[in-house]
Amino acid sequence: MKLANDLFLRAFTDERLPRPPLWLLRQAGRYLPEYRASRARFPSFMDACRSKEFCAEVMLQPLARYPLDAAILFSDILTIPDAMNLGLSFGVGEGPKFASPLRDERAVSALRKPALESLQYVFDAVAHCKQALTDHVNGEVVQRIPLIGFSGSPFTLACYMIEGAGSANEFAHVRRMMFQRPDLLERVLEVNTQSVIEYLEAQAHAGANVLMIFDSWGGVLSPSQYRKYSLASITKIVAELKRRLPGIPIISFSKGANVSLAAQAQLGADALGIDWQTDLAEARASVGAKITLQGNFDPALMATDEATLRRAVHDAWSGFDPHHRYIANLGHGITPDANPELVHVLLDEIHRSANA
Repeated sequence: MKLANDLFLRAFTDERLPRPPLWLLRQAGRYLPEYRASRARFPSFMDACRSKEFCAEVMLQPLARYPLDAAILFSDILTIPDAMNLGLSFGVGEGPKFASPLRDERAVSALRKPALESLQYVFDAVAHCKQALTDHVNGEVVQRIPLIGFSGSPFTLACYMIEGAGSANEFAHVRRMMFQRPDLLERVLEVNTQSVIEYLEAQAHAGANVLMIFDSWGGVLSPSQYRKYSLASITKIVAELKRRLPGIPIISFSKGANVSLAAQAQLGADALGIDWQTDLAEARASVGAKITLQGNFDPALMATDEATLRRAVHDAWSGFDPHHRYIANLGHGITPDANPELVHVLLDEIHRSANA
């Protein structure tokens, strides 16, 4: 299908662009009052995620405000473990919790890939979002901007599945299992790896133009542990998806794992997400000129002021070429306290600085 705006996809090529494309991690979310109003219609977060109409509605909300260059599916990284019947719930004002965490050999041995049918609501949401981005222009079907599908990484999913919730102690249960029973952790990772491959492939078949793997917790590991327990699984996923889905760009984002950027450059992804703790020029030197970088503005900037934000964009690009294999974004998700008006400022400054 023809794209009205293909700047985002062109950032995965060697073409020099007039400006970098921009989208925001969690761009449809709690910082927008219209999102909060829409979300209030549903008794639980997962009920909202299971409504394809809601997913398309909130995906479009930031696009109505800002001329962004990509849309992302509205969903959650924990849909796969939820389909594994581990008892996922979201308390009011709380993060995710699992009623049946994987804490012993019996629980891990019983773990199985979920049937794709149990995740059909996600694929339906992808298709509905794709349709919502489609217009008819002069008798031709045109998609406004590309659509990103995503999944959590096998290690990040394992963190929640084993810990049973988010963690203030950097997933101590997971790391203890890694040291004492690495065989159990490796089994969880293998089941998750095969599940993520099938899940992302199905999203692409439903209409996603780009796929992204969120490795939110790989950074809690040492570099050698990260390569063994996180990066190895992502590498398997990327290789298999490249075989099954030639031509679909893949972004890998490992938050907090900047010391392993050179290793990430070898995993085969088309782009690497960069968090705000990583200098873009240094990241480019680590990964080379053939991999697209995405990031890396600190989300805290979106709750500051115009002058501070403009200065930060200028500083982030010091010694860095934003016209070649680069996607402007935050270094993690936009936070609920962000000022929606500063997104306009960020867009303006990115356009202005790129043309300076």
